Amino acid sequence: MIKNIIFDYGNVLVDWNPAYLFLPVFGGDEQKCRFFTEHVCNREWFTRMDRGESMDVCVAELQAVHPDYADAIALFRDRWFDMCHGEIPGMYELVQDLKNRGVGVYGLTNWPAETFTEARCRFRTIGSIENYVVSSSVRLVKPDPAVYRLLLSKYSLKPEECLFIDDREDNVNAAIRLGMSGIVYPGSADKLQSVLVLMPIIN
Repeated sequence: MIKNIIFDYGNVLVDWNPAYLFLPVFGGDEQKCRFFTEHVCNREWFTRMDRGESMDVCVAELQAVHPDYADAIALFRDRWFDMCHGEIPGMYELVQDLKNRGVGVYGLTNWPAETFTEARCRFRTIGSIENYVVSSSVRLVKPDPAVYRLLLSKYSLKPEECLFIDDREDNVNAAIRLGMSGIVYPGSADKLQSVLVLMPIIN
């Protein structure tokens, strides 16, 4: 029986994509934007900030490596929320319904420290989740099993009673290997609800 649901935040609760910021910066040129987000401000780089490294330090170091992109790199820090296109429709209502039914709701997110407090104010779904672990605070990122274990320990959760939902398959697989159930986010609140009704979740 599933008693607790653990949500990732980016692209599960909030629509986040670097292209929202950088595609206009590169004049709508998708090829240039893709090169920048895959080879300059790429996942390996911003994961350092998710792990708790300073945005200022990471930006300065990358600017030194790619001086031709210095201004664009700075925007990752200075206009971070321009990469967010609001909350995923319907997810706030789904989360509140679960809480009202007595399901434990938790958060486990890779998120930079400098923007997390504001994110909890900006996005009501994130703000409504009282119990969570954020990567930058503990200097561990998914899919490192240590960060899942930390969440389970912090809130005295049994893995077999937990369902983990994330948009990345590698993160979901890490949770499954620890004994949790897992769902790769199917792309919308309605689709997720259709999956959840088939699962043994407490009522």
